Amino acid sequence: MERAATTSSKKPLGLLGVVAFWGITAWLLYPLVFVGEVTTQSVKGFFARSAAGIVIMIILFGKTICDLLFPQDVSRRKSVLSLALLTLYALGMAGGIIFILVRVLLLFLNQNASTYVPS
Repeated sequence: MERAATTSSKKPLGLLGVVAFWGITAWLLYPLVFVGEVTTQSVKGFFARSAAGIVIMIILFGKTICDLLFPQDVSRRKSVLSLALLTLYALGMAGGIIFILVRVLLLFLNQNASTYVPS
């Protein structure tokens, strides 16, 4: 009886932890996503913050893919809606990671283009 009570009490705490983790990730990535002009001067202040956010987002993406491909509870069948939403969530995360990495790549290319002097 006690085991069932502790399992049900951990579920809201786990959900709260995931939501808090996503909040921290959003706070870390906010400057990179919403900066108006991507220049070296505007990014120097939050480069480490954005790098930490990208790493956390990639870790969360890996966890989502593992949850999707290798479910922990194989005794119960997952609903089609749950799998569809998890798949959409994973695709959205992949799109977000690609968007952020393209922003970083554009910054790198703009930085090298401005310092390139043809001989």
